Amino acid sequence: MITLTLAEVAEIVGGQLNGDPHVRVDSVEFDSRKVTPHTLFVALRGARVDGHDFATSVDGPVLAARPVDAPSVVVPHIDNPQSNADAYAHDPSGDNASVLEALSKLARYNIDHADVTVIGVTGSAGKTSTKDLIASVVQRLGSTVAPPGSFNNELGHPYTALRCDKTTDYLVAELSARGLGHVAHLAQIAPPTIGVVLNVGTAHLGEFGSREVIAQAKGELVAALPSTGVAVLNADDPLVTNMPTSAKVVRFSTTMEADYYATDIQLGELSQASFVLHTPHGQAPVNLQVFGEHQVANALAAAAVGVECGLSVADVAQALSEHTAASAHRMDVQRCGDVVIIDDAYNANPDSMRAGVSALIDATSKKTWAVLGQMNELGEDADAEHRKLGEYLAERGVDTLVAVGTSAQVEALANSAREHGVHTLVASDVQQAVDLVQAELAPGDAVLVKASYSDSLWRVAEGLMQLRRSE
Repeated sequence: MITLTLAEVAEIVGGQLNGDPHVRVDSVEFDSRKVTPHTLFVALRGARVDGHDFATSVDGPVLAARPVDAPSVVVPHIDNPQSNADAYAHDPSGDNASVLEALSKLARYNIDHADVTVIGVTGSAGKTSTKDLIASVVQRLGSTVAPPGSFNNELGHPYTALRCDKTTDYLVAELSARGLGHVAHLAQIAPPTIGVVLNVGTAHLGEFGSREVIAQAKGELVAALPSTGVAVLNADDPLVTNMPTSAKVVRFSTTMEADYYATDIQLGELSQASFVLHTPHGQAPVNLQVFGEHQVANALAAAAVGVECGLSVADVAQALSEHTAASAHRMDVQRCGDVVIIDDAYNANPDSMRAGVSALIDATSKKTWAVLGQMNELGEDADAEHRKLGEYLAERGVDTLVAVGTSAQVEALANSAREHGVHTLVASDVQQAVDLVQAELAPGDAVLVKASYSDSLWRVAEGLMQLRRSE
């Protein structure tokens, strides 16, 4: 972030200054273990601990909701918003809402004074992979901030924006939503010049109620763009392609001619796609190193951003071809001896599950294993969506399902897969899943590991990799 004094922080957020006004602040952290003398510690209440209790033990000043015995800025109180965001789940007092509102004001000030071009990405699936691809492209034009992982909510978004300083040219930000108004709020924190909408699927369907409402929420990104901005829209998704915006619109497609489109799509040994990139300024071959045919659409979106920012088509194609996975547990394909393990366990929804299964099928001609947990936040459609997934495994020819967990949704998945002819095993926990797969894994097999974040199913992938590499 740009360097400020504690007094300036207090003025920006409208808070009460306690301590030396001249204390320098040049970064923010919400993990007390990462605080240095010039780091502003953001005190938040979690499920088990309250950051305010650590105020006296950190080396830097504190952004707090109530007085603490340390140099600090105590922020104005606000009540909890009507929101289902995780940030407010363990804090009925409104402390977190108050601190996050102040953090957002600080982030907006930082973006405005650092003079950063903000590129926002949203969609039901593929946000993190596309954010990483865009970062690989635009960093050829200048200094770029794009954090690994999914820092895309009320905390992660302002935290990411505060990583920018006056040397930063581009911020590539991922914006998520669990309801109407969420994306619009995030867009106010770091106002985008370019907005990318990938798709409208069924992620968080339980919170939105319908895909049309999801489309309205995702469309808040391009609605926030200035008339001088650029909206990058997926022409293959009817709910995306005509989203209203005052910005210039360019569209991308994997199935038809558009402003940016792909032809001659082919898949390599481990499902890496190659294709010819077509743009308004020419064409070039692209050979992706990331895995899965669904990455072609993500790469087209990234290509559109790069060309619209002024990069040559050749440079865009080279950047895409050199890009490797940057975020953990996101379609991370590893060859461990004589087997392939696909760790895509960071999150899951019906659309990304189908994409993962497709990548699994393309990864080998031998036996395929799908180690799957539950998909969260699907509301009353949860059981039905898990049954559909079991049927989809059979349609695609998956050999073995290992259903991990004890929830009703995992049971629905297992029963459906079994009914449709998929060899199905059930594991109550991570270790049992590792043991079941390892006992029967054979040379040439491929394993997909995928579930919603709360299942931490990447530990299955890590366990299998460790065992295979020790053989």
